Amino acid sequence: MSFHKKTVKDIDAKNKTVLIRASLNVPIEGNKVVDELRLKASLPTLKYLINQGAKLVLISHHSAKGQSLAPVAPLLSKLLNREVRFMPDCNRPETKTAVKALKPGNVLILENLRFHKEEEANDPDFAKQLAQLGELYVDDDFTTTHRQHASIVGIPKFLPAAAGFQIEYEVDTISRAMEHPKQPLLAIVGGAKVSSKIDFINNFMDKAQAIFIGGAMANTFLVANDVNVGKSVFEKTQTQTADKIQKTARNNNVSLFLPSDVVVTDNIETSANVRTCNVDDVKNNEIIADLGPRSVAQVQAVLDRKGTVIWNGPLGITEKPAFINASKDMAKRIIASGADSIVGGGDTASFVDEQGLHDKFSFVSTGGGASLELMSGKKLPGVEALDDK
Repeated sequence: MSFHKKTVKDIDAKNKTVLIRASLNVPIEGNKVVDELRLKASLPTLKYLINQGAKLVLISHHSAKGQSLAPVAPLLSKLLNREVRFMPDCNRPETKTAVKALKPGNVLILENLRFHKEEEANDPDFAKQLAQLGELYVDDDFTTTHRQHASIVGIPKFLPAAAGFQIEYEVDTISRAMEHPKQPLLAIVGGAKVSSKIDFINNFMDKAQAIFIGGAMANTFLVANDVNVGKSVFEKTQTQTADKIQKTARNNNVSLFLPSDVVVTDNIETSANVRTCNVDDVKNNEIIADLGPRSVAQVQAVLDRKGTVIWNGPLGITEKPAFINASKDMAKRIIASGADSIVGGGDTASFVDEQGLHDKFSFVSTGGGASLELMSGKKLPGVEALDDK
């Protein structure tokens, strides 16, 4: 499936004011951006439009409550090698004046859209006010394409709307891996909850040769199989779902891997009394915090066949250094295998970045929730709202 929406290459932006939904939701500490990854991903679209002679007005949100986007402007200035101005609101009269004064190649960032409750409420009047600032709309923020917010699905009702290069690249890469993967396809699913990944797992049941379950969600499967998980977190209401998933896997001839050994502790905070044991040897006062080496090694035979790996969700409590070994081991095995490797999900992408492995995978998605929706076979409202080719 090739990308079916208009992209920046399909619009004439010369001398036009282009309203860009950019991915400026970057980690900020104090007054400094501490991770440039998403900003760098947006540079191809911004540079392309600047070279076309467009006037750029960047709009975005920040997920930290009350966080200003002001610190993004100096860093983006450096990355684009030109002045990037910042306006402390997105719809005051002085903002409109500043937008009117833009010359081709100028770049202006407006303040965090979520300072206005109308943004998340998808208020049509707010979307219209924003739309009045531009002549064309470009969405290049893949991370929010699963949201129905005013700046994402509202503005395209009032302006010609196209995708930036990052959205095109993300949607194309993930869709291709899902629809025409190099076989065998292995899905590695981690994270905390079965309930948030049911659609993801089910979508792989007729596509994958193997599915590996890790993270706290594996506990729910273990409980469904009458394994004692001690004081570990699991979802009582999802044990029947776990049963059903295992039955479907058997019926579809999909190898479903569950943990065979685990790393346990009696206190996650202090990482006290950590040991590795067989999965059926967890004591009542212990918590499963990571997977053991034998669990991870189960996928080696599939990896050796150099197919496709889609990984969504860490395998242990990776915020704690004592419980990152399974995720590290899995990452190393995937990279060494030479399989096509796709990483989706915010926590998994963050983990891969922290380990300095981002460039070793074929593709790491910038969008957590959006990549999960796409991998679950769902349509993304932010992409659907754009003009068809």
